[in-house]
Amino acid sequence: MAEPTMPLVQRLAGLLLARRQRLACAESCTGGLIAAACTSLAGSSDWFERGFVTYSNQAKSEMLGVAPDLLEQHGAVSEAVALAMADGAIARSAAEWAVAVTGIAGPGGAVPGKPVGTVWLAIAGGGRPATASLLQLDGDRAEVRAQTVEAALNALCRAIDAGAPAQ
Repeated sequence: MAEPTMPLVQRLAGLLLARRQRLACAESCTGGLIAAACTSLAGSSDWFERGFVTYSNQAKSEMLGVAPDLLEQHGAVSEAVALAMADGAIARSAAEWAVAVTGIAGPGGAVPGKPVGTVWLAIAGGGRPATASLLQLDGDRAEVRAQTVEAALNALCRAIDAGAPAQ
């Protein structure tokens, strides 16, 4: 993973280690890049629990328990699906925190109302309901994916920092 994300990964590791908590990732448009960024840090096995790469709708349903009717009704790139992915990652792992991303990295895949660069990012954990945010990113496929990884790491740090105190 690109060097600029390393300080974010180190911050994330520190927050999770201080709380004796672990992270799971549920990734679609990033194809495992968030997990790769996390595991690029030596010792990440102490806080990184697992990653789910669920690129297809079938994978989202089978691996994360996302309801097929939810996918049909809202589409894979939606707030509802991102939230279900994050909740599914928590439910199907031993992690206390999860991040989920689903989006359109391009160059194709855009549909009316969902242009290239549309990404939903969801965070679950901290004993609170999952939350999601919509990102509208610019750039080519690699840039959209890199920006998504950075946004996910930043969102995780903010959520964990605002969550339960260190033990």
